[in-house]
Amino acid sequence: MLDLAEQAEPVARACHAMALRFHRGGKLVVFGNGGPSTDAQHVAVEFVHPVIVGKRALPAISLTADIATLTGIANRVGLADVFAHQIRILAEPADIALGISTDGNCENVLAGLRAAGTLGMLTVALTGGDGGLIAGMKDLDHVLIARSTDPRVVKEVHVTTYHVLWELVHVFFEQPGVLTPEVA
Repeated sequence: MLDLAEQAEPVARACHAMALRFHRGGKLVVFGNGGPSTDAQHVAVEFVHPVIVGKRALPAISLTADIATLTGIANRVGLADVFAHQIRILAEPADIALGISTDGNCENVLAGLRAAGTLGMLTVALTGGDGGLIAGMKDLDHVLIARSTDPRVVKEVHVTTYHVLWELVHVFFEQPGVLTPEVA
Protein backbone atom coordinates (compact mmCIF):
# COMPACT_ATOMS: atom_id res chain seq x y z
CA MET A 1 0.00 0.00 0.00
CA LEU A 2 1.13 3.56 -0.67
CA ASP A 3 2.91 4.68 2.47
CA LEU A 4 2.60 8.44 2.37
CA ALA A 5 5.63 8.86 4.62
CA GLU A 6 7.76 6.88 2.15
CA GLN A 7 6.21 8.84 -0.72
CA ALA A 8 6.80 12.25 0.86
CA GLU A 9 9.20 13.46 -1.82
CA PRO A 10 7.07 12.42 -4.85
CA VAL A 11 3.97 13.91 -3.19
CA ALA A 12 5.80 17.16 -2.40
CA ARG A 13 7.15 17.37 -5.96
CA ALA A 14 3.66 16.89 -7.39
CA CYS A 15 2.24 19.54 -5.04
CA HIS A 16 4.95 22.04 -5.87
CA ALA A 17 4.41 21.51 -9.60
CA MET A 18 0.66 21.94 -9.11
CA ALA A 19 1.14 25.10 -7.06
CA LEU A 20 3.35 26.55 -9.80
CA ARG A 21 0.65 25.88 -12.40
CA PHE A 22 -2.02 27.50 -10.22
CA HIS A 23 0.32 30.44 -9.56
CA ARG A 24 0.70 30.93 -13.33
CA GLY A 25 -3.06 30.94 -13.88
CA GLY A 26 -3.74 27.27 -14.56
CA LYS A 27 -6.72 25.27 -13.37
CA LEU A 28 -7.10 21.72 -12.14
CA VAL A 29 -8.98 19.32 -14.42
CA VAL A 30 -9.93 16.13 -12.55
CA PHE A 31 -11.42 12.91 -13.88
CA GLY A 32 -12.02 9.28 -13.00
CA ASN A 33 -14.30 6.43 -13.99
CA GLY A 34 -16.76 4.64 -11.70
CA GLY A 35 -16.02 5.25 -8.01
CA PRO A 36 -13.15 7.63 -8.83
CA SER A 37 -15.63 9.82 -10.71
CA THR A 38 -17.04 10.88 -7.35
CA ASP A 39 -13.49 11.43 -6.08
CA ALA A 40 -12.94 13.74 -9.05
CA GLN A 41 -15.97 15.77 -8.06
CA HIS A 42 -14.81 15.84 -4.42
CA VAL A 43 -11.35 17.08 -5.41
CA ALA A 44 -12.81 19.86 -7.59
CA VAL A 45 -15.07 21.05 -4.77
CA GLU A 46 -12.18 21.05 -2.28
CA PHE A 47 -10.14 23.36 -4.52
CA VAL A 48 -12.98 25.67 -5.61
CA HIS A 49 -14.69 25.90 -2.23
CA PRO A 50 -12.19 25.24 0.58
CA VAL A 51 -13.90 24.16 3.78
CA ILE A 52 -11.06 25.61 5.85
CA VAL A 53 -11.65 29.32 6.39
CA GLY A 54 -8.85 31.45 5.04
CA LYS A 55 -7.60 28.97 2.47
CA ARG A 56 -7.45 30.26 -1.07
CA ALA A 57 -10.01 29.00 -3.60
CA LEU A 58 -8.32 27.65 -6.72
CA PRO A 59 -9.90 26.93 -10.11
CA ALA A 60 -10.84 23.29 -10.65
CA ILE A 61 -13.37 21.33 -12.67
CA SER A 62 -14.43 17.71 -12.64
CA LEU A 63 -14.97 16.21 -16.06
CA THR A 64 -17.45 13.78 -14.51
CA ALA A 65 -19.80 16.38 -13.04
CA ASP A 66 -21.72 17.27 -16.21
CA ILE A 67 -23.67 14.11 -17.01
CA ALA A 68 -25.22 15.58 -20.18
CA THR A 69 -21.79 16.32 -21.64
CA LEU A 70 -20.37 13.02 -20.44
CA THR A 71 -23.15 10.89 -21.92
CA GLY A 72 -23.34 12.96 -25.11
CA ILE A 73 -19.64 12.44 -25.78
CA ALA A 74 -19.87 8.76 -24.84
CA ASN A 75 -22.76 8.32 -27.26
CA ARG A 76 -21.03 10.09 -30.14
CA VAL A 77 -17.35 9.18 -29.77
CA GLY A 78 -17.36 6.40 -27.19
CA LEU A 79 -16.73 6.03 -23.48
CA ALA A 80 -12.99 5.57 -24.02
CA ASP A 81 -12.67 9.16 -25.25
CA VAL A 82 -14.97 11.03 -22.81
CA PHE A 83 -12.15 12.67 -20.85
CA ALA A 84 -9.70 13.17 -23.73
CA HIS A 85 -12.40 14.92 -25.77
CA GLN A 86 -13.26 17.29 -22.92
CA ILE A 87 -9.58 18.03 -22.27
CA ARG A 88 -9.01 18.92 -25.92
CA ILE A 89 -11.95 21.37 -25.75
CA LEU A 90 -11.76 22.79 -22.20
CA ALA A 91 -8.13 22.66 -21.09
CA GLU A 92 -5.08 24.82 -21.72
CA PRO A 93 -1.37 23.93 -21.60
CA ALA A 94 -1.01 25.81 -18.27
CA ASP A 95 -3.53 23.50 -16.61
CA ILE A 96 -3.16 20.41 -14.42
CA ALA A 97 -4.73 17.04 -15.27
CA LEU A 98 -5.42 14.75 -12.32
CA GLY A 99 -6.58 11.30 -13.40
CA ILE A 100 -7.82 8.82 -10.81
CA SER A 101 -8.00 5.06 -11.46
CA THR A 102 -8.40 2.34 -8.85
CA ASP A 103 -6.29 -0.19 -10.76
CA GLY A 104 -4.40 2.05 -13.17
CA ASN A 105 -5.95 0.41 -16.22
CA CYS A 106 -9.01 2.55 -16.89
CA GLU A 107 -9.02 3.20 -20.63
CA ASN A 108 -10.69 6.60 -20.53
CA VAL A 109 -8.46 7.88 -17.72
CA LEU A 110 -5.41 6.69 -19.64
CA ALA A 111 -6.67 8.47 -22.79
CA GLY A 112 -7.40 11.63 -20.80
CA LEU A 113 -3.89 11.69 -19.37
CA ARG A 114 -2.42 11.14 -22.84
CA ALA A 115 -4.48 14.02 -24.26
CA ALA A 116 -3.38 16.22 -21.36
CA GLY A 117 0.26 15.37 -21.92
CA THR A 118 -0.03 16.09 -25.63
CA LEU A 119 -1.52 19.48 -24.79
CA GLY A 120 1.38 20.25 -22.43
CA MET A 121 -0.60 20.07 -19.21
CA LEU A 122 0.98 18.91 -15.97
CA THR A 123 -0.15 15.29 -15.56
CA VAL A 124 -0.74 13.68 -12.18
CA ALA A 125 -2.27 10.24 -11.61
CA LEU A 126 -3.59 8.44 -8.56
CA THR A 127 -3.68 4.70 -9.16
CA GLY A 128 -3.86 1.48 -7.22
CA GLY A 129 -2.54 -2.06 -7.47
CA ASP A 130 0.76 -2.06 -9.33
CA GLY A 131 -0.12 1.20 -11.08
CA GLY A 132 -1.32 -0.58 -14.19
CA LEU A 133 -0.94 0.87 -17.67
CA ILE A 134 -1.10 4.41 -16.32
CA ALA A 135 2.05 3.95 -14.22
CA GLY A 136 3.80 2.69 -17.36
CA MET A 137 3.09 5.87 -19.32
CA LYS A 138 6.31 7.46 -20.55
CA ASP A 139 5.35 11.09 -20.34
CA LEU A 140 3.35 11.12 -17.11
CA ASP A 141 4.74 13.81 -14.81
CA HIS A 142 3.66 12.34 -11.45
CA VAL A 143 2.10 9.03 -10.46
CA LEU A 144 1.17 8.10 -6.91
CA ILE A 145 0.28 4.45 -6.42
CA ALA A 146 -1.76 3.00 -3.57
CA ARG A 147 -0.19 -0.46 -3.65
CA SER A 148 -3.17 -2.60 -2.78
CA THR A 149 -5.42 -4.82 -4.83
CA ASP A 150 -8.33 -4.15 -2.49
CA PRO A 151 -10.35 -1.33 -4.09
CA ARG A 152 -11.62 -0.22 -0.67
CA VAL A 153 -8.08 0.30 0.57
CA VAL A 154 -7.12 2.08 -2.66
CA LYS A 155 -10.12 4.39 -2.28
CA GLU A 156 -9.18 5.32 1.30
CA VAL A 157 -5.55 5.95 0.36
CA HIS A 158 -6.66 8.09 -2.60
CA VAL A 159 -8.92 10.20 -0.38
CA THR A 160 -6.04 10.80 2.03
CA THR A 161 -3.64 11.50 -0.85
CA TYR A 162 -5.79 14.10 -2.56
CA HIS A 163 -6.40 15.84 0.75
CA VAL A 164 -2.63 15.97 1.24
CA LEU A 165 -2.25 17.33 -2.32
CA TRP A 166 -4.77 20.06 -1.51
CA GLU A 167 -3.09 20.95 1.77
CA LEU A 168 0.47 21.05 0.41
CA VAL A 169 -0.52 23.13 -2.61
CA HIS A 170 -1.87 25.67 -0.12
CA VAL A 171 1.27 25.42 2.03
CA PHE A 172 3.34 26.37 -1.04
CA PHE A 173 1.09 29.40 -1.60
CA GLU A 174 1.59 30.48 2.02
CA GLN A 175 5.40 30.46 1.83
CA PRO A 176 6.88 33.64 0.35
CA GLY A 177 9.24 33.02 -2.55
CA VAL A 178 8.48 29.31 -2.95
CA LEU A 179 6.70 29.87 -6.26
CA THR A 180 9.40 32.01 -7.84
CA PRO A 181 11.49 30.65 -10.71
CA GLU A 182 14.58 30.37 -8.50
CA VAL A 183 12.98 27.72 -6.28
CA ALA A 184 12.97 24.18 -7.65
